[in-house]
Amino acid sequence: MNSYQKVALTTVAATIFLIFVGALVRASGSGLGCPDWPTCFGHWIPPTSPTQLPSGYDISKFNVYKTWTEYINRLVGVTIGLLITASFLLSFRYRNNKPRVLYSSAAAFVFVIIQGWLGGRVVETGLNAWLITLHMLLAMLIMVLLIYAVFKASEGRIAINIPKGRGRWLLGAVILLIVFTFGQLILGTQVREAIDVLKNMASSPPRETWISHIDLIDQIHRSFAWTVLLSGLAVFYFSTWKGKSRTIRKIGATILGLILLQIVTGIGIYYLGVPPTYQVVHLTGVAFLIGFEFLLFLLVMHSQEELPNL
Repeated sequence: MNSYQKVALTTVAATIFLIFVGALVRASGSGLGCPDWPTCFGHWIPPTSPTQLPSGYDISKFNVYKTWTEYINRLVGVTIGLLITASFLLSFRYRNNKPRVLYSSAAAFVFVIIQGWLGGRVVETGLNAWLITLHMLLAMLIMVLLIYAVFKASEGRIAINIPKGRGRWLLGAVILLIVFTFGQLILGTQVREAIDVLKNMASSPPRETWISHIDLIDQIHRSFAWTVLLSGLAVFYFSTWKGKSRTIRKIGATILGLILLQIVTGIGIYYLGVPPTYQVVHLTGVAFLIGFEFLLFLLVMHSQEELPNL
């Protein structure tokens, strides 16, 4: 594994970790733990006590836990920005023989700049719901671009053969699953935005009643989960057909396991009053799910020797 592949893989892992930290920020209500951007309470290193606050800031709004949760989120974001920059620079080694590695790395570099700018707008607008949604979706896109770049850089070492007839069935199931997963993700963002409206009301209802106040969109979200589960079962079934490699079978089983985890945490969110821990697992789980789905798509397409240009 060369330097580009190592840095890019590290960046993929760091991006998923950033989604996890972002979920912690959301679940703990730490989005405005730092009320300004790019500094935090006017400092590059945030305060640890109210006595360290500069003049002009409301002491009652300072919470050291929320402040440092948001600050760590920003530090992870900066680290990822540096890693993506390094990946982009190292990708120039592929500009002649594997130009798509360079193109996808360059796209990730551009999007991470936009992501940094968008993070500032989220703070400035006081956690605007649709900006938060866009911020999360952009993180998912960056992750997918990096997975693609690493895959293309490593393509010569990948040897997975699937009979074309069986491969077409698995490919169709994977594409269907990806479409349904993104549909479910979009519905989930609508549920979260509705919860944000309730949470930010002057007289916000009790946390355990939030779901009941948004019953319609949540019902659609929960019902649509069946499409993800059924297509996930199809992927698992086709990935275990005779002739499939051990790698394909393992990824198929992992995808099904992640879908079941999403369902279990979703049930917990509904019946247990939106517990923060379940929210964190639910959001981080969908990042892993999308990552494995896209990886399986690339592997199947590669085995069929029909990998499309992106």
